[in-house]
Amino acid sequence: MSDNITGLLSAGTFLTADADRGAVVEFATALDLDQPAERVSSATIHATAHGLYELTVGGRPVTDSVFNPGWTAYEWRLQFQSFDITDLVRGSAGPLPLAVRVGNGWWRGDFGFEGLAANYGEDLGLLAVVVIDFADGHRQVVGTSTDWTASTCEITGNSLYHGQLVDARLRGVPGQPLEVRAGTFDAARLVAQAGPLVRRHEVLAPQAIWTSPSGRTLVDFGQNLVGWVRVRVRGPVGTTVTLRHAEVLEHDELGTRPLREARATDTYVLSGGEDHFEPTFTFHGFRYVEVEGWPGVLDASALEAVVVHSDLTPTMRFECSEPLVNQLVHNSVWGQKGNFLAVPTDCPQRDERLGWTGDIAVYAPTACAQFDTADFLHSWLLDVAEETVHHDPPAVPVVVPDILKYGHYPPDAPFSDVHSQAIWSDAAAWVPQALWQAYGDRDRLAAHYPGLVAHVASIEPLLSPSGLWDAGMQLADWLDPDAPPDQPWAAKADPGVVATASFHRSVAFAAEAAAILGKDDDAARWTALADRLRTAFRAHYVTVGPAAAPGTSGRPDEPGELRITSDCATVYALAICFGLLEDTEVPGAAQRLAEVVRARDHLVTTGFAGTPFVTWALAEHGYAADAYRLLLQTGCPSWLYPVTMGATTIWERWDSMLPDGTINPGGMTSFNHYALGAVCDWLYAGVAGIRPAEAGFARVLVQPTPGPGIDWVRAARTTPVGEVEVAWQVEGEAFRLEVALPDGVRADVVLPDGTRVPQTGGRHDYTCALAQPDTRENHRE
Repeated sequence: MSDNITGLLSAGTFLTADADRGAVVEFATALDLDQPAERVSSATIHATAHGLYELTVGGRPVTDSVFNPGWTAYEWRLQFQSFDITDLVRGSAGPLPLAVRVGNGWWRGDFGFEGLAANYGEDLGLLAVVVIDFADGHRQVVGTSTDWTASTCEITGNSLYHGQLVDARLRGVPGQPLEVRAGTFDAARLVAQAGPLVRRHEVLAPQAIWTSPSGRTLVDFGQNLVGWVRVRVRGPVGTTVTLRHAEVLEHDELGTRPLREARATDTYVLSGGEDHFEPTFTFHGFRYVEVEGWPGVLDASALEAVVVHSDLTPTMRFECSEPLVNQLVHNSVWGQKGNFLAVPTDCPQRDERLGWTGDIAVYAPTACAQFDTADFLHSWLLDVAEETVHHDPPAVPVVVPDILKYGHYPPDAPFSDVHSQAIWSDAAAWVPQALWQAYGDRDRLAAHYPGLVAHVASIEPLLSPSGLWDAGMQLADWLDPDAPPDQPWAAKADPGVVATASFHRSVAFAAEAAAILGKDDDAARWTALADRLRTAFRAHYVTVGPAAAPGTSGRPDEPGELRITSDCATVYALAICFGLLEDTEVPGAAQRLAEVVRARDHLVTTGFAGTPFVTWALAEHGYAADAYRLLLQTGCPSWLYPVTMGATTIWERWDSMLPDGTINPGGMTSFNHYALGAVCDWLYAGVAGIRPAEAGFARVLVQPTPGPGIDWVRAARTTPVGEVEVAWQVEGEAFRLEVALPDGVRADVVLPDGTRVPQTGGRHDYTCALAQPDTRENHRE
């Protein structure tokens, strides 16, 4: 079907027109039907653009989706969309007006930080074709052509970073005519829409409007969100109203410093009548809005915040007895919504908003639990593979799509070509692994396998003669809370330890994927490489002291004290969870991890690398109480510290806002950055205990982990086999568990006392005495 539509699109000419860089261009035509409208049996429009496009037929939108054609690796994958316009065509009388507005979007968005101004091209353009089938079998195909007209419209400025400028005085009057010309276009790039479309979702009303100490009007929508503010206003003609957006307040004023160069400002010029504004060619990350130039008194009913993100179905419900943890889950969910807009981004507000691979690498299991991300992440992984094989030499870039390669870099720029980074590059393996575990789709695994192999093959030559990945600069345990604010890479964990451990995990999954796909030679090759990495890791980074001598307090049959290079929480968590230790060594590593965590009073000491795994490594190996204390800590740094500071999304830094209410002094500070929310995977799969025993939940494992500070949990996850529900509570020394399984679904229920009960479908109740075994089954690998 995709090939057929691509063929149909060849009936159209790719159109472009020159206008002021900020102007949205409107292409238009009047379509004469070959037969009367009532004889139309179906009508479809297929379209794509360089830039963002919005379609209307007869003045009515053809879709409620926005930001089409989305953001992909445009050089090799430019999506087209197909919309049913049958009812719009049948309802027409006379020539059918068709108009398409095209704005800058990601194509010409001057993207990147520090003035990189990266663009895919300088010319915006449109390709579209209308296919009309009549009741008698006749088909009419009309494509874009140079006979179409082009003009400016009331949108005179548009930028994803800076906002939108709309002059309502220009509505309803002809725009400036523009010359339409045929542009260059490579149709081989065209692919059908693979991921979900971007749509409007919740609409939030202002929670408060007040005047700041400097006399500015501020509005609080009560939730850090991604989208825009819809405005209804009446005022004298020519009045200019501006809305400036930010995530936080500082010194009781709008906190705009974290935005860096992004202006995040929408400007409206009033017509003199009642005006409605909705800036659909931009988006902002914000909770607060500063309003300037409003005619009269600003009433709350005049503004509403529209939440915008890719169309994802929620799949997880979690609630427990601790309200702060419930807010942490809320923050993770909202962080994912805001940063799953066409691609999985790092942040939605500053002059960045890029598909940083490290963020989604660590967050993917949480993302797959909270929403159905199968199509969304599948589309992005196809871009990862394209960017990897087209990089010279082949390598996974740190952002996908890699628009930064078009940036205008100064000679000494630190990020001019950063690639082959542990965790960031490992997204090519870790994200497919999360998708495989969550959905069990073998065809999708096969589609992701080439990108996974390209990553592994790109890193293997970088290994040192020792067999370690220990050369070159690494971002590694990025944002370790002990690192200086201006050196987020300067973590406690040795970069070689993090890189070698992470690559081992990727290679081990490559071997697993190859075996699943029947690629036996590949499976053998990757298994051998994983074994070599593990051997090298143990030889160079793991030290085990001598066993206790007879007559001393230790047992001579137990190994001596185990230490891993840099002796911090991250290295022990990775070694345990990635299967780098012998079974006899794991208890010693878990004990040392617990000691390290306790020595810091259960404050968080991990960055990107260690944060997703530290609670797993503790709880699955006899130290659930320490995992709980780590989770429930409210001092800074901790997961709950931002919650106590009023956060409604996950922060980029553990201390993005300091205890005194000022913004972290570092030049890189976001208040909507989901990566550190990766602990929610442990809440859902560890604390609540809903896990896949087999890929795609073909068999379910229910293995809850109670601990001090939480008395009850209720959770439900929608899986490919149906909804799995769990509810547990602690009553004195008793643990009570309720489990509901979809009909016919096999499961193993493992109680805290170690009892394992096979079940098939239905509702089941269990009770046991509270006891914590020394080890746990099914630890994360």
